[in-house]
Amino acid sequence: MSDLVLSTAQLEVKRAPSGIGSLRIVQTACILVIALVIVSPLLMLFVASLKDDRFQILADMGSFRAFWVSDPTLSNFMEVGNFSGQLAFGRYLMNSLIILAGTVGFGLVVNSMAGFVLAWGSLRGRALILSLVIALYVIPQESIIMPLVIMVSRAGITDTFAVQIVPWVASPLYIYLFYQFFAQLPKELFEAAQIDGASVFRIYRSIFLPLSLPALATVSILMGIEAWNQYLWPILVTQTDYARPIAVAIATFFGQDSIYWDRAMAASVLMMIPILALYIAFQRWFVSSFVGSAVKG
Repeated sequence: MSDLVLSTAQLEVKRAPSGIGSLRIVQTACILVIALVIVSPLLMLFVASLKDDRFQILADMGSFRAFWVSDPTLSNFMEVGNFSGQLAFGRYLMNSLIILAGTVGFGLVVNSMAGFVLAWGSLRGRALILSLVIALYVIPQESIIMPLVIMVSRAGITDTFAVQIVPWVASPLYIYLFYQFFAQLPKELFEAAQIDGASVFRIYRSIFLPLSLPALATVSILMGIEAWNQYLWPILVTQTDYARPIAVAIATFFGQDSIYWDRAMAASVLMMIPILALYIAFQRWFVSSFVGSAVKG
């Protein structure tokens, strides 16, 4: 009887590695399928941007030829990379970069300051203010766009860079993210700095802000993506090419009479590069922020 139990146990031990190996194969296959689904549209976009015939691009969409180009050319990028003329997409791209830098730069300062004050400032009714901040986040952005349009029109700042930066600098979501991060830091840091005679602003600037690189990276990426993909707001507040971003300019390729797929694909590739560079620059702190949140949770 003991020999039968021993042999059964040995058989189960032998089966265990094979079962684990099969599970890993299934997991790897699922990851590859998901990666293929995510990457294939990007690959199709890049390949289409290297084709100079917009009708051929449309014809290839329903086959594997959409992922292959026999005669690549950069003529589409040269056409949309101009800073003047009818296809001044270089100017539009520069406008988007200015809006991105202004929104992220001012947004980090304003939101981090507000989060720090909520976490460590001497405020009466702090819980009420925090509840209001969280409540503001659930209000859809589209519901306040028309009142904002009226306000900026009366202020006379339409068709400028400021009108695309200032309304979106402060965000309830990012204020709460900074508040949550600052509130988790040890209280002894704040008290020791106060004993040394440091002001609240000095504590924020010299101690807490350098420690908040993961939060800064997370907010930079999320706010950058949000500002970069703005479409409805720029359409409502810009009338000329002076401050129009590239997201709005790409829509001009999709007219009622014809669609310029070749130029639209090239402009879309150019539009992806800056935001990908932003993510790559802050990727390490962005990932560490989520890992730290998961461990603390």
